[in-house]
Amino acid sequence: MANNFSRTGERPRDKKKAFIRLLRYMTDFKGPLLLAVVLTLLSNAFSLVGPKLSGQALDYMTGAGGVDLNGVARCCLWMALFYALSSGLSYILAVLMVRISRRVTLKMRRDLFERLSDMPIRYVDTHPIGDILSRVFYDTDTINTSLSSDVVSIMTSAITLVGSLVMMLTISPPLVLVFAFTIPLSVFLTAFITRHTQPLFRKRSAKMGELNDFTEEMITGVRTLKAYHREQATLERLDGINEEVVQAYYRSEYYSSMMGPSVTFVNNLTMALISIFGALRFMSGAMSLGDISAFVQYSRKFSGPINEIANIYGDLQSALAAADRVFALLEEPLEAPDAPDAPALTNVRGDVKMEDVSFGYEEGKQILRELSFHAVPGAMIAIVGPTGGGKTTLINLLMRFYDIGSGTFTVDGLPGDGVQRESLRAAWSMVLQDTWLFSGTIYDNIAYARPDATREEVEAAAKAAHIHRYIMSLPQGYDTVISDDGANISKGQKQLLTIARAMLANAPMLILDEATSNVDTRTEVRIQKAMRHLMKDKTCFVVAHRLSTIREADMILVIRDGRIVERGTHRELMDKKGFYREMYEAQYAS
Repeated sequence: MANNFSRTGERPRDKKKAFIRLLRYMTDFKGPLLLAVVLTLLSNAFSLVGPKLSGQALDYMTGAGGVDLNGVARCCLWMALFYALSSGLSYILAVLMVRISRRVTLKMRRDLFERLSDMPIRYVDTHPIGDILSRVFYDTDTINTSLSSDVVSIMTSAITLVGSLVMMLTISPPLVLVFAFTIPLSVFLTAFITRHTQPLFRKRSAKMGELNDFTEEMITGVRTLKAYHREQATLERLDGINEEVVQAYYRSEYYSSMMGPSVTFVNNLTMALISIFGALRFMSGAMSLGDISAFVQYSRKFSGPINEIANIYGDLQSALAAADRVFALLEEPLEAPDAPDAPALTNVRGDVKMEDVSFGYEEGKQILRELSFHAVPGAMIAIVGPTGGGKTTLINLLMRFYDIGSGTFTVDGLPGDGVQRESLRAAWSMVLQDTWLFSGTIYDNIAYARPDATREEVEAAAKAAHIHRYIMSLPQGYDTVISDDGANISKGQKQLLTIARAMLANAPMLILDEATSNVDTRTEVRIQKAMRHLMKDKTCFVVAHRLSTIREADMILVIRDGRIVERGTHRELMDKKGFYREMYEAQYAS
């Protein structure tokens, strides 16, 4: 199958929509979130009382009746108590938000993995794996960091903003008019910088996905890289991609960092105006020195949230860009659902038939053309042909990883695209050329096909696949732990383990897509004989390049340029002296 990787840029999306969806994730934890809001309110309420008490203490010290030490001490004690309570509640709030963000991230990653599991194979075939992994891990980590700190800052800032305004109004409403000039100026600067930096953060996340994809490709192919002495060329390519990532980070951080200084300038301007007009009101007797002191402190608290939001603006934009990419993945279409009346395949005999089937991965580009064959139950069907002819594409259609474009495809007389997809795939066991093993014991890897299988059944499958003797030679036998993807065993042994897994599944039909390409010829012949014994009365499709191993097939389909150009047994095709014989003689000319 051709890989049609799409590396086109993502379309701009609505960050408000991403923010709303992020809030919905948080509202799934209503109890802890409500507690966080209450803690935020109480913490800020206690903190807002402090400046008022500070102003009263100053008035007690500068009053006409002289210094009132009792009043000053009383105000100081209350201030210490309120600030201590505020700090304690802030600590509890921080711990609570870390737990909420962790649970949100856990749910988000689970939803992403569940979504990927239900997506059509086409999505994975057409998107870089590194970019997908970047969304599942890097982007969710970015969201987690923002939720655990920035959300608290936003809630605190909002409450402080409102509370400070109310307190300033109780002290001197005329002096509050200063903010009628400075707040619009702050809003204008914030909106201007936001409009220019949002695309930069979206580009930054996309570039990080490209870097992850390249790194994953190079690590996976490190042996080939070294064998062809491409270390230096790879480093040069990495430098180019890494430079793009660095530039994307620099541009986004550079322009977003303008927010803090801009808002700080407005805040300093606000303080200057308050000092000037406050001094005038003090000299006119409209305000006491304590009121001016309290008003200045509240004005700093009022300006602080604006400055705080400006400082965390970069993190917020990065989190929204990450959330945008995560939700874009969560919005990708799933596999088309089965029809409500779609029957399930039961008691499968393995009668597989295709008539005039045509298919292409892209519109207007046909891979298979008018393909027809009939596999009777229990038959071994070999599929051969040059690379890129359509062999693996045919397997994808049999497994219904893709639906046929035109023609008919039936299993036991039922339309393959009309039965329940899950029941169709359950009728097949599949062994691919690219083996897949997970980190765990050899026993667990074989039993993956049937978790309820007994030890004897697992060992019987291993014996049939000619891997039992090797397993028993290991120190822990079937309990030997293999590393991720079986990196600590040979490719041939990995292949035999996946074949044992498929045998254990005992499905009525089997697909071997170059499944024995990594084992030696003698072992392959023994496996084929064991397969023939195990696949009695079952249908088996074998994609093979070694033509000598499929000479016992009941029917050989020769696919070339998406068409079946020849069909028959090995002897029949050799007698025809056609394309199959040319391939066979070219392969074994020596």
